[in-house]
Amino acid sequence: MEKRLFTSECVTCGHPDKVADCISDAILDACLAQDAGSRVACETMVTTDFCLICGEITTKAQVDYAAVARQVIRQIGYVYPGDGFDADTVEIVCKIHTQSADIALGTNDEVGGAGDQGMMFGGACTHTPELMPLPAALSRALSNRLTECIRSNDLLRADGKTQVSVEFDAENRIVGIDTVVVSVMHSADFEIGELRRYIREGVIAPVLKKYGFSIDDVKHIHINPTGNFVIGGPNGDTGLTGRKIIVDTYGGYFSHGGGAFSGKDPTKVDRSGAYMARYMAKNLVAAGLATRVQVQLAYAIGVAEPVSVRVDSYGTGKVSDEKLTELLRKTCDLTPAGIIKKLELRRPIYGKTAMEGHFGVDSLPWEQTDLVSKLQQLAN
Repeated sequence: MEKRLFTSECVTCGHPDKVADCISDAILDACLAQDAGSRVACETMVTTDFCLICGEITTKAQVDYAAVARQVIRQIGYVYPGDGFDADTVEIVCKIHTQSADIALGTNDEVGGAGDQGMMFGGACTHTPELMPLPAALSRALSNRLTECIRSNDLLRADGKTQVSVEFDAENRIVGIDTVVVSVMHSADFEIGELRRYIREGVIAPVLKKYGFSIDDVKHIHINPTGNFVIGGPNGDTGLTGRKIIVDTYGGYFSHGGGAFSGKDPTKVDRSGAYMARYMAKNLVAAGLATRVQVQLAYAIGVAEPVSVRVDSYGTGKVSDEKLTELLRKTCDLTPAGIIKKLELRRPIYGKTAMEGHFGVDSLPWEQTDLVSKLQQLAN
């Protein structure tokens, strides 16, 4: 029988696009730390020895955007002179202006409308303890473990990517891990054979063990398959905020909405709506009302209530999808103001998401499962 494979990928925070995400979210956090009402839509571009910060920011905060960016670049690990992107020497240019007054009309506290039109998705399933799809969870865990190794090994550099292919049967049950791919930037002094042994033993094996798998059972493992990866980071590829949207969500296992997350304050429903959709989907699964759920929200700019709410349990629901949708409408305030209040989103919590992941991280407020008992009561 032909294999039924599903593949997801992830990247480290030193990947060029993630460097841009991290800078944008660090600037958002810096604004929120001083002014919880900050309106931020910050975009970043990075390339060889250059960083451009632009976008719309309306805030009472006094923030040195360039200094924040330089600190993030240093924290990520771009501190090696000669690598083409160095925290001490990179040129940083800021082109920031205030939010459009026309957008502000529909999103001020009196109106409380959504900051834009659009649709957002959230998903959850029973593959892993954090209720994330296994391919996405494994690729994220590998990436985060790779980042830990990068910070403790001077022969590694910050740029890295991971990818995992999981085999499923016809009933969508997990059969095993088919392929694992890890690529990491490194010093020219790190011999490729030794690097491959290091990654196999120090990254892949412990992550697979954490999720109940053995590295010996993986059919295919590729570590730096092209050989040397010495030229990388923003010196090897230009990075832009918001270009890793599938990495940021569910690795393609569930749908993704029309917008990215990083650099956006919570009045932007691209971000807050997606977080709320994850919260609702996770609580439905945690309540035992389905084993696989996708929630879709959609908004119109300047309008507070969503124009649509949809639940798809892929036939796994204990009650109908219409009933699940009704339960969510009864228990959740889905206005932007209601979401912000429930999840306490006007706080500087976003830098963590850009570096470690937006979903499946227990400490993030939209990962809480405090709605479980109420959903169970209403469902009976």
